[in-house]
Amino acid sequence: MTAPDPAPGPLGAPDPLPASPDSLEGALRQERAHHDRCRATLAAMADGADEQVTIGADASASGADAEVLGYQLRSRAQALRELPEGPLFFGRLDFRPPEKPADPDGHPALHVGRLRIGEHPAAPPLVVDWRAPVARAFYQAGPADPHGVAVRRRFGWAPGSRGDSADLTSLEDEHLDPGYPRAGPAGPSAIVAREIERPRVGPMRDIAATIQPDQDALVRGDLARSVCVQGAPGTGKTAVGLHRAAYLLYTHPQRLRRGGLLILGPHRTFLDYIAAVLPALGESGVRQSTLREELAEALGHPAGGGEAEALGHPAGGGDDEDPRAAALKHDERMAEVLRRALYARVDPAAVESLTVPDGAYRWRITGAEVAETVAGVRAEEPPYETGRERVRTRLVERLRRSAERRSGPRPAPWARKVGRALTPHLDAVWPTVRPEEVVAGLLGDPEALARAADGVFDGAERRALHRSRLSRSWRSVRWSDAELVMLDEVAGLIAHPDGYAHVVVDEAQDLSPMECRAIARRARFGSLTVLGDLAQGTTAWAARSWTGSLRHLGVPDADVVPLTTGFRVPAGVVGLANRLLARLDVDVPAGRSLRTDGEVRIRAAGGDLPGAVVAAVREATAGEGSIGVVAADGDTGWVRAALEAAGVPVAAAPLGGGAGERVTVVAASAVKGLEYDHVVAVEPAAIAEAEERGLHRLYVVLTRAVSRLDVVHGRPLPF
Repeated sequence: MTAPDPAPGPLGAPDPLPASPDSLEGALRQERAHHDRCRATLAAMADGADEQVTIGADASASGADAEVLGYQLRSRAQALRELPEGPLFFGRLDFRPPEKPADPDGHPALHVGRLRIGEHPAAPPLVVDWRAPVARAFYQAGPADPHGVAVRRRFGWAPGSRGDSADLTSLEDEHLDPGYPRAGPAGPSAIVAREIERPRVGPMRDIAATIQPDQDALVRGDLARSVCVQGAPGTGKTAVGLHRAAYLLYTHPQRLRRGGLLILGPHRTFLDYIAAVLPALGESGVRQSTLREELAEALGHPAGGGEAEALGHPAGGGDDEDPRAAALKHDERMAEVLRRALYARVDPAAVESLTVPDGAYRWRITGAEVAETVAGVRAEEPPYETGRERVRTRLVERLRRSAERRSGPRPAPWARKVGRALTPHLDAVWPTVRPEEVVAGLLGDPEALARAADGVFDGAERRALHRSRLSRSWRSVRWSDAELVMLDEVAGLIAHPDGYAHVVVDEAQDLSPMECRAIARRARFGSLTVLGDLAQGTTAWAARSWTGSLRHLGVPDADVVPLTTGFRVPAGVVGLANRLLARLDVDVPAGRSLRTDGEVRIRAAGGDLPGAVVAAVREATAGEGSIGVVAADGDTGWVRAALEAAGVPVAAAPLGGGAGERVTVVAASAVKGLEYDHVVAVEPAAIAEAEERGLHRLYVVLTRAVSRLDVVHGRPLPF
């Protein structure tokens, strides 16, 4: 059963059950009534959660129990109150009896939505959460393996619906029961096609209603297993990562609330773009950050910000840093240099002997015994801070044994007193140190750098690394982004950071080995979801294969799963971008698209590039959706000026604004991860020449279009 209007999208549709208009309208009336019931029940659930918070405040329990109970109740109440408006279900499963007991109305059916809605905990739910095991059949069932499903129903809601039942405008049934005469292979859903092809305006939407079987298998993967998704443009790898995060939070709530879940994006604009997805799936309070922000916060340094960071260029002390020096600081060899620089501060021979007063008596340890103790701890390779305390403990133990041989057992307070008395001696052989001291001492002193980098970096590399103007005091140094990674490496050598139970890393192909190590330290006892596309690697240290990146991330055995079938980027756009793949130094399968719609136009400027850009944008405004005008970083100024001079409203933010601000001018370096219905790519040759991996950047730019692409050029095209 399917609504006759709107017409099926270009992906095709399942063979619908013949139905009269009356039966279709009757089914819609029943489903709208069910939605009204769900809406009333959800409101009652929110009110009940607030009441439970009040009752819980008076509960008789220990202070700790009451605090935990209160937190859980308040979190539940807040999540229900803050749930974004929208339809409460998007699908329905009718099971073949007796594999599913009938609901109170006698129908063996389950509605599938973004969260569970029930009138009573013991009663059958009105809506099941899409992450529940029973809901998996919605994504995996097919004629070959129906998973006990007789009919899969999808609902079509008006675009932008805030959840009004009247916005339920269509439905579509797919009969999977082998006993049904018309069951069998069918084309993709028209409702799914329309949802995928719906114009993109504003932040990213969730895809719970349109998850495909291969995506669902990744989403529901085991928490204990790390996975790397090599996703071609338009295959939904970012959405898969976010939905996997939501699934894991649903499946392992206690472990992930206790250990934490972190979403790492490439820059703040990208995080703004994806920020609404998890709340729409009922998951709030998940930390979404950039790696730079994580490092800066852990080290107690300002994270930067402002316009530079919003455009994908975090403000830092070394934004104008020599590219060769930055690349060396991101090189995996730097880890060994930093380790040497840190442990060069340990000097086992710094004291000839040490004495500790104990009343009228003085206990003594020879310099050889101190050196032996330090060497033993060094051989165990503990974190630097742990090693220092381990030396203290073992020296105290030596003194305790001597004291007990002379006059009997010593109490714990005696050991603590002796340990404090050892501090000056300990400072000499194993001093306390801050990461900033180590990095400043390394980069600011050519001799220290030569000692630490001996056999690792050659003379030219050491000269490139030396910062001749490094401040005398590390407290006033303005650190570059690459140096923040070095600081974090040293901090990780000093003391292991608190980790997360799971980390989702997007655009991972751009991570350097040192950045990968920083993430690995935060997931030492957890797992990772690594998302990326080697063809879109644009940094100087971008990965050429996943093997090295996964090793540096600490998950060398992670499954690498390719996603090559796109649902959002039209085939014409994918085909044009694939023409660049042969010129990129990576081995990835070419992407393909199931969408036969879309439009690609190559427009020669004819000597008037600004005029051609304005004309292309004016024509684009005749269509629906967002418009991204993407140019080389150095060209965005004149592009914006040309559009504004022509009277074209241009949004201030990369994600665009309201209906009157559909046009956004974006630098090529800031467009990664974003999507626009219509992309106007300005002068591809300039984008390709702007940086070392400019062709990779151009590949990214071309694949941001989810409906239409205009390539405007005045110079020969790189492809």
